[in-house]
Amino acid sequence: MFDFQNLEVYKKAKKLHTSLKIIAKSSTSKIIADQLFRASLSIPLNIAQGSGRFTSKDRRNFFIIARSSLFECVAIVDSILDEGHFSNAEYDEIINSADEISRILYTMIKNLEK
Repeated sequence: MFDFQNLEVYKKAKKLHTSLKIIAKSSTSKIIADQLFRASLSIPLNIAQGSGRFTSKDRRNFFIIARSSLFECVAIVDSILDEGHFSNAEYDEIINSADEISRILYTMIKNLEK
């Protein structure tokens, strides 16, 4: 097993990707669906890539990209909320999950600045 597979943030990012993939499939816009799929997949992928880097600076850069992709996902979810493909409760669950992942990544990024 690779070290990143044990990271709680990686597991949470994978779970979020699965949820967002379902929403992406239900979107009426193929472009938006594709963008949401790619952005949500980018989160765990960049966490994994960053974990494999040797320097703190390299790891930090990948974690920043992961967090930026997370923010992109939230913006996309906000923009398609009115399409009615998910409930307000599902929206809240996604936002809470994204917020938790964001906080963990923020801490990881800040710890690598030292």
